[in-house]
Amino acid sequence: MGTSADEAAREATSTPAVRMAARLGYVANGVLHLILGAIITAVAFGSDADSDQSGAFKAIASAPLGFVALWALAGGLWALGAWYVLDGFLQRDRPGAKGSAKKWGRRASLWARAGVYLAIGGIAASVALGARPNGDQSTEEASRGVLSLPGGAFLLGAGGIAIGAIGIGFIVIGVRRGFRKKVDLPAGAWGRAVVGIGVVGYIAKGVSLATVGVLVLVAAIQVDADAAGGLDAAIQTLVGLPYGPILVVAVGFGFLAYGVFCVLRGWYARLDD
Repeated sequence: MGTSADEAAREATSTPAVRMAARLGYVANGVLHLILGAIITAVAFGSDADSDQSGAFKAIASAPLGFVALWALAGGLWALGAWYVLDGFLQRDRPGAKGSAKKWGRRASLWARAGVYLAIGGIAASVALGARPNGDQSTEEASRGVLSLPGGAFLLGAGGIAIGAIGIGFIVIGVRRGFRKKVDLPAGAWGRAVVGIGVVGYIAKGVSLATVGVLVLVAAIQVDADAAGGLDAAIQTLVGLPYGPILVVAVGFGFLAYGVFCVLRGWYARLDD
C-alpha cells in the first residue's frame, strides 16, 4: 500500500471520534456474544432457538424497539470493522525480508477480521430491515456452491481446515493469555479477574469454531453440502454428544464470558499498537 494510504490511516486512527467508535464496536461485539451465550445455554436445556448470530439478531428484533438496537449493533460492528481496516494499513515493515512478509501477514489477518465484522453488521442491518436469514441454510448454500466448482471438495475441505485452525488459534490464545498484549489491564485482583474471563471466553469460542470447521470438513469429505453448518449446527452437534448438554452449557457460559471480556475490552483496548 502507498505511503499516502498509511498516512491517511494514521491520521484517522488518531482522531478521538474514531477511537471512541472502535471502543463502542468492541462493546457491540460483546453484547452480541452475551446474547449468543444466553441462547446457547437455553439450547442446552431444550430450547429450539437458533444459536447463531442470525438467531441473536432475530431475538433482538422481537423485542420492543428491537430495530433500534439492531441498527446500533450494526453501526458498532461496522465501526470495529473499519478500525481493523485502518489498523491493517498501520502495520510497519520490520528489518529483513521476513519482516515485510510478516507485515503483510498481519495485514491479511486484520483485514479478514474486518470483513467478518462488516459482514455480521450487514446481517444485523438486514434483520432490522425485515429479513430473517438462517445461518445454517446460508452455510449449506455456500458449501453447495463451492462443491459445484472444479475441485470444490478440496476447496471446501481447505475452508473447513481454515475455520478449525482459527478455532484452535482462539483456544491457544486463551490458554496462553495472548490477548493480554491487546489490552491495558489494571493491576490487582480486578486485572486478574479480567484475564480469567478472557481465558474462559477465548477457549469457548475456539471450541465452537473448531466444531464448525469439523462440520465443513465432513461435508467436503462426504461431498454433501447438507452436512455443513454454522454455529447453530455446531451447537446441535455438541448437544448430541455424550454429556453434550453439559458441554453446551459450558460453551454458553464461555460465550457469556467472552461477551463480558469484549465489553471490558471496549474500555481497556490498547489502540496505539
